[in-house]
Amino acid sequence: MTVDAHHHVWDLSVRDQDWLHAPGLGPLRRDFTIGDLAPEARAAGVDRTVLVQTVTVPEETPELLTLAAGHDLIAGVVGWTDLTRPDVADELARLRELPGGERLKGIRHQVQGEPDPRWLLRADVHRGLAAVAAAGLVYDLVVLPHQLAACAAAADAHEGLSFVLDHLGKPPVASGRRGPWASAVRALAARPNTVCKLSGLVTEADRATWRAADLRPWADTVLDAFGPHRLMFGSDWPVCTLAATYAEVHATARGLTAGLGPAERALLFEGTATAVYGLGPAPGAPASGHR
Repeated sequence: MTVDAHHHVWDLSVRDQDWLHAPGLGPLRRDFTIGDLAPEARAAGVDRTVLVQTVTVPEETPELLTLAAGHDLIAGVVGWTDLTRPDVADELARLRELPGGERLKGIRHQVQGEPDPRWLLRADVHRGLAAVAAAGLVYDLVVLPHQLAACAAAADAHEGLSFVLDHLGKPPVASGRRGPWASAVRALAARPNTVCKLSGLVTEADRATWRAADLRPWADTVLDAFGPHRLMFGSDWPVCTLAATYAEVHATARGLTAGLGPAERALLFEGTATAVYGLGPAPGAPASGHR
């Protein structure tokens, strides 16, 4: 059994995805649905997924929850809400009451787009993160390497909140300059309430020429820093299709972690995500087998 801890869907007839107008993202400017993903995920042995927000509009999260309620494949949703709103706790409670609200597992904001590298440490954001923790949710970090220091400080300030680093903090794989990123990601991993997704590497590499060997030093760094008990597989579908198929991403992750023992691989490909996000059991599995 495998959990894909990070993927997206979007329907451009419902709303535009402004970020898709950036250079090089043309192939993503079409609809990607759970119906498109399901056969690819099943073929890779994936039985549960975590669906992650893409845009910072309040309407998206209820839509994702409704979608999750209708598909057994989607075990959890990482949504968005404005952490700086004074009634953020009430808004999180409202989301939990919506159809599919029990599948809301985390919150994410596009911190990578914030010009202030210390955005996570603002007083209003601090209050919002405290509300996320009080609601029993986790917080996904989509950040760039220069923002990792603020992530570590936020983890120190909110010891009761689990922070999940998406895409290894978007390291500069294509350039090969590992030093500054590696130091920052190790500092973040030193905080026990942090977790990392083994995701997004193929699109940070040279998308046309990447090989598994190009990704290995980066994967090895987070394996060493976090350990498999705090690392989880994510496909980053459909963004990954800019560089690889779903099957290729999954196979590459398996290859990069081939040196792990069976128990460690089970954690990385299922157990960590199940525990951190509090996912339900896979369809047909005993409910007592998972948190």
